[in-house]
Amino acid sequence: MKAITINQTGDLNQLTVDDIAVPKPSDTDVLVKIHYAGVNFIDIYQRMGKYPGPMPQTIGSEASGIVEQVGKKVKRFSPGDRVAYSMVFGAYAEYAVVPENKLVALPENISFELGAAIMLQGLTVEYLTSDCFKVAKDMNVFIHAAAGGVGLLLTQIVKAKGAKVIGTTSTEDKAELAYKAGADHVILYTKDDFLENTINYLGENQMHVVYDSVGKTTLMKSLSLLRERGSLISFGQSSGNPPSINPLDLQKQGSIYLTRPTLASYIREPHELTKRAKTLFEWIDEGALNIRIDRKLDIDDAHEAHRLLESRSTAGKMLLKVI
Repeated sequence: MKAITINQTGDLNQLTVDDIAVPKPSDTDVLVKIHYAGVNFIDIYQRMGKYPGPMPQTIGSEASGIVEQVGKKVKRFSPGDRVAYSMVFGAYAEYAVVPENKLVALPENISFELGAAIMLQGLTVEYLTSDCFKVAKDMNVFIHAAAGGVGLLLTQIVKAKGAKVIGTTSTEDKAELAYKAGADHVILYTKDDFLENTINYLGENQMHVVYDSVGKTTLMKSLSLLRERGSLISFGQSSGNPPSINPLDLQKQGSIYLTRPTLASYIREPHELTKRAKTLFEWIDEGALNIRIDRKLDIDDAHEAHRLLESRSTAGKMLLKVI
């Protein structure tokens, strides 16, 4: 089968279009014939070695497709079922083996494209706004990279919950997308200091929560946006690893809560995954969440997909078409 693999960690040039054997499912696994794979920053982190493992590795951790074969102990799925998943490596391929407890059944109204576009970023938004911090009406919420894959979804759901959204983007075009998603105020971080701009717009220390997926270049200033007992949710590091924070800095700012969550911790149990996916599908069905697919590339163009994502040249979700 065709797969995008690496034989060593590193830059874009490590990605190879390879021909490898179709994997065999164990008794508790499902073999999925992949239709679309989602492209995410976690794929870049995998390629660069942040998730060590034996070589060669097949890149990717989010996909949708059809159940091809099930293990002897699998109860919930049968060949022919439409499914999607995230947080299982090996998605940039024609087939992938996925544990039964990591799969979600796709409702008929959710296309394969949509299924591959929402499993990682959509589920992330669900737990970020309901568990890491419970967003509520009239709160002030700051979202870095508000026109990114997660950012556009976060903006929509935060607005649906009745909160005010202040976001950052790199360009006017991306700012327009953030406004269309519901943002109340958008800052071009390439032109303005986001901390000064926010203070001028809303006043000092007004944010109930900051969602920071950028990391190195934003984290310390993000702290300064928060009100007393506010929350800083650091859930990504697109600009590099965040700096170390002295716990006393959280005290000085006013008993700030800081967390670095990961989706895996919030879908560890099958019932959690099912519950969060149900909420996600309901948001889409009710019109609270509109998924913007930036572009679809052929699986052979995974190199280009990583280049575009690393250069922040996308707004919304990028997919690899497998079949």
